[in-house]
Amino acid sequence: MPADRTPPTGISGFPVTPYFESGAIDEQALQENIEFLLEEGLESIFIACGAGEITNLSTEEFDKAAQLAISKVNGRVPVYTGVGGNLLDAVEKAEISEKRGADGYLVLPPYLVESEQEGLYEYYKAIVTSTDLNAVLYQRANAVVNLNTLQRLTEFPQVVGLKDGVGDMELNVELTQEIGDRLGWLNGMPMAEVTMPAYLPLGYNCYSSAISNYIPHISRRFYDALLEQDQATVNDIYHNIILPINRVRRKRKGYAVSLIKAGMEIVGLPVRNTVRPPVVPVEKEHYEELRQILKTAHEKYPSSRKVSI
Repeated sequence: MPADRTPPTGISGFPVTPYFESGAIDEQALQENIEFLLEEGLESIFIACGAGEITNLSTEEFDKAAQLAISKVNGRVPVYTGVGGNLLDAVEKAEISEKRGADGYLVLPPYLVESEQEGLYEYYKAIVTSTDLNAVLYQRANAVVNLNTLQRLTEFPQVVGLKDGVGDMELNVELTQEIGDRLGWLNGMPMAEVTMPAYLPLGYNCYSSAISNYIPHISRRFYDALLEQDQATVNDIYHNIILPINRVRRKRKGYAVSLIKAGMEIVGLPVRNTVRPPVVPVEKEHYEELRQILKTAHEKYPSSRKVSI
């Protein structure tokens, strides 16, 4: 049967990797958190990616996380893994993903190297042709392709989408208008809710939501309000929830990951404010700021799930 080349749409969940205080992965917590995202209606799961601390996982841990996620999801939504960095390591993780039954993977940037477009093309080509899985390319840091490079990469049927984490809107206009619906377009900016109103008109109909790990009902309400052009609700959620959380997130490097874990712990999910270096845990003062924001969020927009903050 030919592979389903449908790209992700809607809100994508990027589970964190929960750790015990010892530093070992809490597998039960990971499964419970994935189930929470599924129950809240997220349209896809991306396991062991940036929020999941892909660079801090051994190959064996990556394999286990992929197995757990694919088993827990059990075909309810597409499951993508994260690959990238060293080329051989990326290919190995892509092959593991295919072996475990993933629907695809997100290709993160190569490690450190600033490359010419031809180098990026060859990097992506080697990865996407190593399996028949769907591939979403991630524009980020030292991996930003131009129109010509992306057009060449669309010759491979495995390439189903592009996720943007750069925010170059001139480039985004050129890519989306010239390539159109050949690719799915995913907003992968840090705390993507902040920029989604600007991305939506360009054809970006999917985004990765960090806050969906702990307030997915608000992610959904925000996105629905955008689609329905309910500007009053968009503005209210911006003012009371999204922008305040984003201000806390920007206070320390690494909070793009650890603040998610703090938020999950605050709302009672089985996650500790524990990360692996070089990521740092959320400081007490910032943790309390987040708690107050989430308390306000649940007062204004109660969830169907009982939460005590």
